[in-house]
Amino acid sequence: MSNALLQTPIEYLKGVGPQRGELLRKELGIHRYEDLVNFFPNRYIDRTRYYKINELQKNDSEVQIIGKIINIKTVEFGKAKKRLVATFVDESGQIELTWFQGHKWIRDSLKLNVPYVIFGKVASFGNTFNMAHPEMELHTEQEQSLRSAMQPVYPSTEILTNRGISNRVVNKMMQQLFFETQAKFAETLPIYLLDELKLIPKNAALFNIHFPKSQELLSKAQFRLKFEELFFIQLQLITKNLVRKHKIKGHAFTVVGENFNNFFQNHLPFELTNAQKKVLKEIRNDMGTNAQMNRLLQGDVGSGKTIVALMAMLIALDNGFQSCLMAPTEILANQHYYGLTELAKHLNINIKILTGSTKTADRKIIHEELENGSLHIIIGTHALLEDKVKFNNLGLAIIDEQHRFGVE
Repeated sequence: MSNALLQTPIEYLKGVGPQRGELLRKELGIHRYEDLVNFFPNRYIDRTRYYKINELQKNDSEVQIIGKIINIKTVEFGKAKKRLVATFVDESGQIELTWFQGHKWIRDSLKLNVPYVIFGKVASFGNTFNMAHPEMELHTEQEQSLRSAMQPVYPSTEILTNRGISNRVVNKMMQQLFFETQAKFAETLPIYLLDELKLIPKNAALFNIHFPKSQELLSKAQFRLKFEELFFIQLQLITKNLVRKHKIKGHAFTVVGENFNNFFQNHLPFELTNAQKKVLKEIRNDMGTNAQMNRLLQGDVGSGKTIVALMAMLIALDNGFQSCLMAPTEILANQHYYGLTELAKHLNINIKILTGSTKTADRKIIHEELENGSLHIIIGTHALLEDKVKFNNLGLAIIDEQHRFGVE
């Protein structure tokens, strides 16, 4: 189906109109047909079974019964309070239906001696069963409607309920939408993927999420729609990654030179693990291209992330670029500074630390050395983000515990 119909403003759907349309927009963010189709139920009531009145139990459960109204009366209770009471019968017994509001409208709409399907929560007073404000539908209407045995319950708000947009009204809107669109929705996944993963088609999934024919079809519809959502999120992430690599050009670090080789061959304090070798190889490959590298390095405390970070910074240095390492606290920044200076003590490189505690005189030297390029590696806290901190040619930024800095 063309997307044009799905872009139709919601007030044009039969049974909605301007006032309801405005409410749906404000309360549920439903602006167009498309939004209504994707407004999924948050639970379902199983209406596969009809109860006889003599089968009812005192358990507050929701049940549905087929029967007829044989009598309607108004009963006064308390000061100037009234309730509408109807006697509802089937071949096995009788139950009272009660309404505390909307008497006139309800009384005028009820028909005597005509088969109804009623649905609601059963309460009992002595030996009499009672159902307050039941959902009611003529039996002939229910048989013709799209509504299924698995009744969907849609998210709602107090304002919608007070303004008469009940779950049943939303269900009727949904039926009208499926009638107008003929339930023909464009497939969004390739056929080979549907076959391979045994997914049901898009239009079948949307139909069965709103009007499930059975528990099994409901499960298949939910699985298909959840898969699709995650599938497109994943595609979007992959696309963004490819676009970023093409658009944002980084520096190609083609040289693995003196600093890296000297450290690797002569000053490694321990043999690298296979995991460290693997990740170093990946980092070297990434840094060798001119696409910007964005890499998350995970590992337990003491797993050797610091040595990997240092060796990546040495590659940057061999290509004539500075590096920085930012940590969320002064304690962590100091730990990194002492750790890295110890590892690099036999190399001829300049490493300094910049935090909120750094003295003004020291800051001045750090700022100058960063700008003239003689400071190779700077370690610090948020202080590195200040406008005064200017690099000669920053090539690699490493952020420790990035989640503690926020997103930007």
